[in-house]
Amino acid sequence: MTTDGDSVFEMRSRRRWRTLPLNIAAAMGVFLFVVSCGTSRRALNVRHMAHLKKGMTKHEVVELMGRPLENEVYNTDNVWYYFIESKWSDGIISRDECLPIFFEEGKVVGWGQKEYKKYRQRNW
Repeated sequence: MTTDGDSVFEMRSRRRWRTLPLNIAAAMGVFLFVVSCGTSRRALNVRHMAHLKKGMTKHEVVELMGRPLENEVYNTDNVWYYFIESKWSDGIISRDECLPIFFEEGKVVGWGQKEYKKYRQRNW
């Protein structure tokens, strides 16, 4: 018992309830920060892809879109992928959530899933 008649348990319980809003706010802040990082990159990629042009060099694409996804097995020297759409809630960026930009001799020859499928069929 404390001097005012409350038990130690009651005091701890009140203290937890007082800090609960701060803990919730901190957790939400961290969550929103993590989510917004991917969302802002996605939004920028969507906005920038409207300015892609056939014949652009790889350097021009990097200046416009930033660096392509790295450490992805489907990224190659001649096919770069940029995250543009979240289809799954698994936190993993998969190929179907990305914009492929494909190159020949260091220049853009096309982009987008449908165009890439046509390109692969022609060059298979």
